[in-house]
Amino acid sequence: MTELLDLVGIFVFALTGALMGVRKRLDVVGMGVLAEITALGGGVVRDLILNVRPAAFQSLGYVLVPLVATVIVFFWHPHVARVMPVILVLDAAGLGLFSAVGTQKALEYGLSPLHAALLGVMTGVGGGMLRDVLAGEIPTLLYDRQLYAVPAMLGSGAMAALFSHGLHGWPATLGAAVLAFGLRIAAMRRKWRAPLARGTGE
Repeated sequence: MTELLDLVGIFVFALTGALMGVRKRLDVVGMGVLAEITALGGGVVRDLILNVRPAAFQSLGYVLVPLVATVIVFFWHPHVARVMPVILVLDAAGLGLFSAVGTQKALEYGLSPLHAALLGVMTGVGGGMLRDVLAGEIPTLLYDRQLYAVPAMLGSGAMAALFSHGLHGWPATLGAAVLAFGLRIAAMRRKWRAPLARGTGE
């Protein structure tokens, strides 16, 4: 079940990466690279920091799913763009899931709650950050005007707190993921923005 949820999250993240490739007028290879990086980058960075073999290299599905997403966007990107509201909701779900799961994995490998939470955030937003760098954009993590990294921080922090109080397993992971998901959805609907430095205009 966990792997299936992972693959769904990977697929959605890969769609956003491939769509970025379309917006930047990249060819199919560039689209595929952005899709793979967006979908797998955060998890690979997490696993390398934990000194374990990345999950992306243990299952063929983790690599093939972003390629499928690339093919879909390559041929039908106008249709995919039209359902972006749905993709953004699924993206928020993936953000919450990856942040919570990344934090839990880091805790299971012995990291402190603070370090585990930071690594959980990296799992959730790392792929998008690498995508933005490759595409020449300001990474969302550094310009979080739409509250993307903040929900990941909240979900990861909640997961670390629950784990520290002896609450393990899927109920805790699901609760932390739902918390991050809920904040992200609320931020999108209510157009919440992170504040700029005092005296800095929009």
